[in-house]
Amino acid sequence: MFVATAIVSALMAAVLLMSGRGKIVRDPGQMKTLAKVGFPESRVVFLAAAEIAGAVGLIVGLFWWPLGVAAASGIIAYFLGATGSHLLVRDGQMTAPVILLLAGVAALVLRLASQ
Repeated sequence: MFVATAIVSALMAAVLLMSGRGKIVRDPGQMKTLAKVGFPESRVVFLAAAEIAGAVGLIVGLFWWPLGVAAASGIIAYFLGATGSHLLVRDGQMTAPVILLLAGVAALVLRLASQ
């Protein structure tokens, strides 16, 4: 079970780091999506910080399971918020946040199962 936890955590961390980097460098695609859901550009750095913290937490959480549980829980909350933001503005382009939400749930379940 730990191998599955490590694989899911590593993949999720990689995605979160890429997404966080995109927000830091103001990737046009990400900025367009954030504008569509009404997220203020001046606060994008906080989203990037949350994603990077989640990635670090998942990886360190492989060695100290409570941090992995906390990181996965935070990732779930983050992507619940992202999905909710898309729903509020009736944006049908919410495949990515829903998939990442489910990946966060998988990371949490696996981390709990392999402690």
